[in-house]
Amino acid sequence: MSQALTYTSYLRLNELLDLQTPRSAGLHGPEHDELLFIVTHQVYELWFKVLLHELDALKEHLNTNETARILHTSSRILKILKTIVAQIDVLETMTPLEFNAFRSLLGSASGFQSSQFREIEFVLGYKREAILHHYPDEMASKKGLEERYQQPAVWDAFLHYLTLNGYTLPEEQLQRDVKESLKPSEQLQALLIEAYRYNAEVRNVCERLLDIDEGLQEWRYRHVKMVERTIGQKPGTGGSTGSRYLSTTLRPIFPDLWAIRSQL
Repeated sequence: MSQALTYTSYLRLNELLDLQTPRSAGLHGPEHDELLFIVTHQVYELWFKVLLHELDALKEHLNTNETARILHTSSRILKILKTIVAQIDVLETMTPLEFNAFRSLLGSASGFQSSQFREIEFVLGYKREAILHHYPDEMASKKGLEERYQQPAVWDAFLHYLTLNGYTLPEEQLQRDVKESLKPSEQLQALLIEAYRYNAEVRNVCERLLDIDEGLQEWRYRHVKMVERTIGQKPGTGGSTGSRYLSTTLRPIFPDLWAIRSQL
């Protein structure tokens, strides 16, 4: 007879709470702040998993022209982005001295290596083939990243959504290489301006996509400032240039939705 399902067994809490293994030891035990550092980043990865799940649902709803579900799912994605931004407030309670007490033990480990975050970038349309070269072939997560690189992005599903709502898109947009990052299109912008003026449902969908774009940029900005606050201009642990590299990522995902602001 199987045991009754409990809160602990359903969430597999015994395994979950055993996954935090600080590398700092010393005579007086692990550094106090390393547990906070580990847990926060593990929680990030859990939220990234949920974001990918919801972004896949968003693509499906766009492709099937379900506006109500598009708006609902977009709202959930935005709430999650707000949540991961708020986690930075917790990390920023750790001073540079407290972080440096165990930073050297991290070796080459870096958030730059998060394959799930790269998948989020790819599914939103920010694709760079060079990113794939940072992950060895034997890494289990590389296959998922390669699949995301080959797949249409959220923006491609949005373009299909526009066609389902009666808009005739430029052929270059319909036939675009989905492995390329998004580039602005004046012809598409003209259609978006028309939608903003005369189609409230499409306009609302555009605004939710812009919310997601802005939410991701907000997380990037807070991440940059947290790194500057914690390690200044030192190189990142993974060999990147640290905050200088992170600053270069502060760019819009959906450039056409930003470009039309000055034309409305």
